[in-house]
Amino acid sequence: MDDEKLQRFVDQLLGDLGGAFGIGLVRIGAKFGLYKAIRQHGPITSDELASETGLTERYLREWLSYHAASNYLTYDPETCTFALPPEQAAVFADEDSPLFMLPAFDAAAAYLGNQDKVEQAFASGGGVGWGDQTGCLFCAVAEFFRPGYKANLIESWLPALDGMVAKLERGAKVADVGCGHGHSTLLMAEAFPNSEFVGFDFHRPSIDAANAHARKHGSHNVRFDLGRAKDYPGDDYDLVTFFDCLHDMGDPAGAAKHVRNTLKPGGTWMIVEPLAGDSLEENLNPVGRLYYAASTLVCVPASLDQDVGAALGAQAGEKQIKKVVAGNGGFSSLRRAAETPFNMILEARP
Repeated sequence: MDDEKLQRFVDQLLGDLGGAFGIGLVRIGAKFGLYKAIRQHGPITSDELASETGLTERYLREWLSYHAASNYLTYDPETCTFALPPEQAAVFADEDSPLFMLPAFDAAAAYLGNQDKVEQAFASGGGVGWGDQTGCLFCAVAEFFRPGYKANLIESWLPALDGMVAKLERGAKVADVGCGHGHSTLLMAEAFPNSEFVGFDFHRPSIDAANAHARKHGSHNVRFDLGRAKDYPGDDYDLVTFFDCLHDMGDPAGAAKHVRNTLKPGGTWMIVEPLAGDSLEENLNPVGRLYYAASTLVCVPASLDQDVGAALGAQAGEKQIKKVVAGNGGFSSLRRAAETPFNMILEARP
């Protein structure tokens, strides 16, 4: 045994455990608006934060200390104040930041809550349905992806598709399949008022949430309805979009065939998937690590609960997706139009 390697590994594990132990603390901070309060106030003591929030100082002192030890906050020993630097604020306090990641901690809590069900699936080979996940996992997932969609969808992803922005500006018909809470659909509807958008999802609570969001936004050119990826209604769409959902589907090949049948001639299918290489070794990195965990506890179980149960997994990679889209779905071309540190954006054409 190499003692130096052992120590490096123990140090890594301590970092992992320190983050895992703090999931509840970060969620408490989000619930009580502590990050926003610290950001607004500037350097603050535990007594001052208690006065600002009406919470108990003794609990806040311990909460602040964990955050300082984690480098989530900075600490000045001379003034006994804690502060939220702008870099950390982009992650914890700015909901419009593309790197806002508080919802990821809600997802992590839901993953842990899902453990018992997934353990049973490990033994039986069965699945765990998307609607059967612990807590409001679908709420956390929707909020986790929203900042990335807001930062990239209108500004870079749609413009990367051949001729699509011009179509949307003139007036196009769009189906957003697997729309979840409808954040992606509403962003497109707001940006392109001459176009018509419909969001489909097979999960009734998500559709209810999407319709509530649409009412709140007062959107006139969008609606949401129940619909599965391989039999949603319509046959004249200029654009069909799948945001971070193809790999969760039981029958992605069946979905691909249906998308092809519902597109107008010259139509486009935009597939947004987690960024992944085509081999395991390409995905042995921090982002791949997150996605493999989510895939094991959520994505693969959700797929295995459905018809066919292809279980592509969140790190399927472009080569595997191309096999589904071009080989089984009948699309003649698939290209990577854009990418971010978290997603790859694929353009499929019949």
